[in-house]
Amino acid sequence: MLHYIKSIGQRSVGSKFRSARLSALILLMLITGLLSACGTASENTGAAQEEQPATETSTPATETVVEEEQAKETAGERTVKDDLGHDVIVPAKTERVFAPYLEDSLLTLGVKPVAQWASGTKGHVYLQDQLSDVPTLDFSSGLPSPEALMSYKPDFIILHTAQYAENGVYESYSKIAPTYVFTNASGDVEKSLQVIGDLLGKTAEAEKAIETYHAKVESAKAELAKVAEGKKAAIIRFAPRGISMMGGNYFSGYVVYEQLGLGKPALVESENSAIVSAEVLPEIDADFIFTVEQGPGSMKEMTETNVWNSMPAVKAGHVYAVEPAPWLGGGLIAYGHVIDDTLKALTQ
Repeated sequence: MLHYIKSIGQRSVGSKFRSARLSALILLMLITGLLSACGTASENTGAAQEEQPATETSTPATETVVEEEQAKETAGERTVKDDLGHDVIVPAKTERVFAPYLEDSLLTLGVKPVAQWASGTKGHVYLQDQLSDVPTLDFSSGLPSPEALMSYKPDFIILHTAQYAENGVYESYSKIAPTYVFTNASGDVEKSLQVIGDLLGKTAEAEKAIETYHAKVESAKAELAKVAEGKKAAIIRFAPRGISMMGGNYFSGYVVYEQLGLGKPALVESENSAIVSAEVLPEIDADFIFTVEQGPGSMKEMTETNVWNSMPAVKAGHVYAVEPAPWLGGGLIAYGHVIDDTLKALTQ
């Protein structure tokens, strides 16, 4: 009996011991689970805290759209200085250009202006095959008013000479569209063409046109050397304001003398022009004479005099009447006409 009771007591103690071990094991598992959960929560909280600053400093969608639109508006724009020192904002792309008296250069670059220079209703005659559908603006009494120009909605304006910008014109025109002013675009046609090409995004076209023109000059020069080596030519301009002989600094004089290499008469050897009268005709030492008549009357009056008809070039039949527009034009198209006229006169 005592042994039975002792046996029962041992089992009871063992059962309690096992129960205690089981409870301890369960408690340990619970503690481990709680610690794991707390660690995960802490990690998630830390991650959230790390991401929060990025969320707070990110650009709102509306601000991003505004910035993108502003970037589109100013993309490609740049600021340059013109010959008079004005800061000019050059648009990334120009579609409506107004450049009076620079139509030759525009067409050389493949650009048609929104309106063309004209005296009365007559524009540059030698360009009308390309400008016949372009409206004219009369410059005979000065530059068009801002109101007249605004109707053509130009997005870029180029003024040929500093005189065009005087008397408040620049201030008025620059309010209509960005306005670039040359001191004198005709002073160096190739340089001004390069500038215009840069302004209008036509740099490659400008360089190609100049390269093609130089090739034309060299070819013509070689031809003329065969028949006019060492010979002189006079370019006499018969204008309503008087009669003059052109030198070699501008228009056709530059082409004939500086590029094609024909000699200058003594009167314009170091001068840009010389007044011509009946008294000085005998002093014109020229083998060839090109006459540029801008108005009727004065040429006939002089060319019918005995002094004129006694000149060596006249006696030899070496007087050539040419169209005034290209011979008084400032652009590579005009210059090309001068070369063609000179070749035709002296080699055919």
